[in-house]
Amino acid sequence: MSTNKIKHIAIAGNIGAGKTTLSELLSKHYGWEVHFEDTSTNPYLSDFYNDMHRWSFNLQIYFLNSRYRQILDIRKGDLTVIQDRTIYEDAEIFAPNLHEMGLMSKRDFENYRDLFKLMVSQVEAPDLLIYLKSSVPTLVSHIQTRGRDYEGSMSLDYLKKLNERYESWISNYTAGKLLVVETDNLDFKNKKEDFGSIVELVDRELHGLF
Repeated sequence: MSTNKIKHIAIAGNIGAGKTTLSELLSKHYGWEVHFEDTSTNPYLSDFYNDMHRWSFNLQIYFLNSRYRQILDIRKGDLTVIQDRTIYEDAEIFAPNLHEMGLMSKRDFENYRDLFKLMVSQVEAPDLLIYLKSSVPTLVSHIQTRGRDYEGSMSLDYLKKLNERYESWISNYTAGKLLVVETDNLDFKNKKEDFGSIVELVDRELHGLF
């Protein structure tokens, strides 16, 4: 099957949903290039988890800029790229959640939203958005397994609020083709048949893109 016409596949999902793992597996299966979320070189991430109020705006602007550049690079290039997390998630889930929690000022949030709206008006939506739908217990299990220090202080309430925002965003998503994958009973990292079931779903969506 040729996927030459498809340039941009994106994976969305809450912290611990399995975005990076699935991005890696799908990139190997289809021969796609993968663009990961910039966590290892992000200069704000550990500061943010130590003082969210001080660093929330800086962190969100960094992510927004990083993902905007990724999309421009994807559309300019000749390859099919799978992107780990989307530009929409920061603006629809993380930034408004920080604002609601009192961790980002109204002034900063409005400035951020204006910049997001301008950026997103200039780029195309992914050809296919894959949303990994996970319950909070599943997220917690994955987060504990990978053991990132800066994620250790995350509360269940924080993850629950993010999940609610994800559900609201996805239920209203109309920018492009959408595939929802329920992950609670899947172990696509360790079970080939579970990964195979996702590939079948993706194949079906890709055929509809021609």
